[in-house]
Amino acid sequence: MTERKCIGVILGSIREGRINDRVAFWVIRQLEGHGFATRTIDPADPDLLPVQLGDEAAIQRLRGQMANLDGFVIVTPEYNHAEPGHLKTLIDSVTAEWWARPVGLIGYGGLSGGLRALEALRIILAELHTVTLRDTVSFASPWRRFDELGHMTDPDAAAAAEAAMAVFAHRLDWWVEALAHARHARPYDPRDDG
Repeated sequence: MTERKCIGVILGSIREGRINDRVAFWVIRQLEGHGFATRTIDPADPDLLPVQLGDEAAIQRLRGQMANLDGFVIVTPEYNHAEPGHLKTLIDSVTAEWWARPVGLIGYGGLSGGLRALEALRIILAELHTVTLRDTVSFASPWRRFDELGHMTDPDAAAAAEAAMAVFAHRLDWWVEALAHARHARPYDPRDDG
């Protein structure tokens, strides 16, 4: 049996009572249903929250959580047409952990479904030498779509979201495989070339 590819699922919100948990529960179940292992990286985790202040011990914990992951999926709301500031701080706190890894984007929000935040993240993640998936999954008004445990309440909407997630997972798997092969064949950072 081959080892399951491990994806870091990064939550985008630290707000109390956040919808982020509901959407992330759904995403994690979907990814695991498509054969991935997952590791949740939550900026609201008390051990990671000090990353927001540049705390070196918290940044080292973040590096540890990101270590040896095959790729990432960011699940984020949209705040004022962009990603939340604390998500940006978390992303900016590390560098090499991102290099040559695929990143999938899942958004939610009002009418836009978080798409403006996802597009803003593409520019940031390109600078960190990631490959962002073209395909996204987004949810308008998620507070109406998910119950407390992250189950979609409308069967038709659930079927459409699951179909979109199947394409997303397939593409994520393809990029995980391609980039892992490339990283093992030749170091990404030219300083590591020996």
